[in-house]
Amino acid sequence: MTEQSLTTVRADRCPGMSYSEMLAGDTRPAPDYLVAESAIPLDDEPLDPARYISEDFAAAERERLWPNIWHFAAREEDLPEPGDTAVYEIAESNYLLVRQDDGSIRAFHNVCLHRGRLLRDHGGRTVSLRCPFHGFTWNNDGSLKEIPCRWDFHHLEGCDLSLPQLRVERWQGFVMVTENADLPPFREWIGPGVEHYDNWRLDQCHTMAWIGRVFPANWKAAAEAFMEAFHAVVTHPQILGFTADANSRYDLYGDHMNRAITPNGTLSPHVRGRDQLYVLEKITEFLEGDGRGRFAEHGGADLRGFSPDDPLLARKVLAAANRDTFMAMDGRDYSAASDSEVLDNFTYNIFPNFAPWGGFVPNIIYRWRPWRDVDHCLMEVRILSRTPEGTKAPPSPPMHLIGEDESFMTVAHLIGPGLAGVFDQDLANLAAVQKGMKASANRRIELAHYQESRIRHFQRTLDKYLSGELPRAAV
Repeated sequence: MTEQSLTTVRADRCPGMSYSEMLAGDTRPAPDYLVAESAIPLDDEPLDPARYISEDFAAAERERLWPNIWHFAAREEDLPEPGDTAVYEIAESNYLLVRQDDGSIRAFHNVCLHRGRLLRDHGGRTVSLRCPFHGFTWNNDGSLKEIPCRWDFHHLEGCDLSLPQLRVERWQGFVMVTENADLPPFREWIGPGVEHYDNWRLDQCHTMAWIGRVFPANWKAAAEAFMEAFHAVVTHPQILGFTADANSRYDLYGDHMNRAITPNGTLSPHVRGRDQLYVLEKITEFLEGDGRGRFAEHGGADLRGFSPDDPLLARKVLAAANRDTFMAMDGRDYSAASDSEVLDNFTYNIFPNFAPWGGFVPNIIYRWRPWRDVDHCLMEVRILSRTPEGTKAPPSPPMHLIGEDESFMTVAHLIGPGLAGVFDQDLANLAAVQKGMKASANRRIELAHYQESRIRHFQRTLDKYLSGELPRAAV
């Protein structure tokens, strides 16, 4: 197989080897959901910066968006035992999740029905839900347990004082909640694309690290920074030696899901004149020495029997190494997994603020939430690891909240220096983006037709919520 035979030219794609052509060279057959492309026709109209800087726009989101979607509120391992709780705050809403004695999870509005104080400020173990203000108390199933000085509340006799509940569904280890009683079930609400995760089984994973940081940018601007690889050539030049940024595939599904697949183990089309050993050297540098030996066990002479002239040599070597590494980590069998599924970046976005990476471990999970005002958001990063076969998932570590004047390098021991450096580079852009949108003279944000199509798709769905076209009720 020659590089020329793998390379095609399309006017609407970056020249060079396409992701589809890389899949054709995998050492294992790629599943259909990776091979198939999915596009939705979109216009090229500019966006108005008011979407990101206007308090009126944020108010419309609070009214029409957040109450009408399925939220990723917690992971199962955040509340593993009966009596465990988790608190999820979004915009002006605050939800309390409680693991029940039978293993189910209930979600309530986290508000005391007496004077409106939050029932709990944070998660943790509890035998009942007692308000810290006056002591009104509910059982963990939401039923009323105690009213202090009940003699002074005769007017409430016969009233239903159970805590108002939300709908709860569990998917791939994620606990999903919604205020909207009429929404379709979660999988139906997402629509096409959700089935991709059935093989990846993120419910067999647990949270290994959980990092949060407040960004000085609107939540949408932060989320959109992770919807395209277009920025890598300038923002993340250190990954170009092993990441085909401009050859990423972008797929759009229905209203609520889209994805980018960014190939790893291959040169960026912006890098020329380098061979496959250069790719291996660069990814080894990024991982700070994590595994050069596993790529070439005999000083570079033996590359697992692959031809040194193979234009996909690095991908095949890295994929084989990852299969061995993952199996050693968790005892599971990855022998049938395609090269792409153990190697590439599958950055899905579930509308509007939830991005669970696909593929096999390690998986990165992003969540963005509006925070304080229109100019700030809380970005959370979770790293999932596959739970070893035959063992129980450990409880999640608490979220490590980085100070707003600190860099992600302060948590490099949790997520690795390579990933921490990437996030710090993104942070530098986002602060300047928020300021720049406020200073815009022409009030126009122009998007690339293909490489930024996920942003357009996301904004189109947002418009449907704000206009009332969505949500649709369950049939």
